[in-house]
Amino acid sequence: MGSGKSGQLQVVAGRRRYLLLWLALFVLSVADRPSEASPGVPQPRETTLRGFHEYVGKVEARNQKGFGTGAFLWVDELPEPERAQAYEKLKQGSVEMRRLGKDDGESAAKIPGGMIHDWEGMIFIPGVKLDQVLEVLRDYNKHSQYYAPDVESAKIESRDGDHFRVYMRFRRKKVVTVVLNTEQDVMYYRDSATREHSRSSAVRIREVANPGTKEEKEKSPDEENGFLWQMETWWRMEERDGGVYVQNEAVTLTRDIPAGLGWLIGPFVTSIPKETLEFTMNATRAAVLRQGRR
Repeated sequence: MGSGKSGQLQVVAGRRRYLLLWLALFVLSVADRPSEASPGVPQPRETTLRGFHEYVGKVEARNQKGFGTGAFLWVDELPEPERAQAYEKLKQGSVEMRRLGKDDGESAAKIPGGMIHDWEGMIFIPGVKLDQVLEVLRDYNKHSQYYAPDVESAKIESRDGDHFRVYMRFRRKKVVTVVLNTEQDVMYYRDSATREHSRSSAVRIREVANPGTKEEKEKSPDEENGFLWQMETWWRMEERDGGVYVQNEAVTLTRDIPAGLGWLIGPFVTSIPKETLEFTMNATRAAVLRQGRR
């Protein structure tokens, strides 16, 4: 009898937490919407963007070391036995993740008016060649198949050799659904016969209102919720050990969390960058292996 009451209380508590989370997300998504008396959510301030670009500059400098005398893959920076354990997990199919740049307990680095999320993931794809991985990554017209449902649509807008301009539409659902139209500027670099890296910048990001309906439209800057302001991505690939190691670092900028809601939705909001990257890495491996079987 006691255990039954305890189980019922746990269910009630779980429902209460879910309702509180839903309410908090609703407040976050609508509290700042523009009206006749409200200017809406501001675009990132100059100080916010400056802080983000300064951070990205440091990431660029760190990454450049990996193309010279430093470690090409981040797991090679680990001391033994952590390094050996990481490689063993990778060969068993794990996605190895690490969080960078954090200065608080919410997986993010705070700057005035915003939050920087910096996550790095790595996988091993056995039995494939470097060019097979590149074939999938560069095949942007099929990314809506490879990375569904996170990528709803994608197409190459222009290409000049290793330089791509790509349109991507992202959809992310977790209690609330956010749809974003983006334009990516991507450049690939061949480092050696067995190594390649790429650099991608989101040059345009727009939140979509009423997606999939007749009323669909891109929100104006004053209407957006600030779920994603900036996004920078670095890929690295190395062929060895009978397959290809694939590494991805994604640095994103979002609005900060309104005062009073951080305790409730902070962990939820800041979990999205990690979950998105983990999904991307798993989807990349699946797509490459699927193409290799054809």
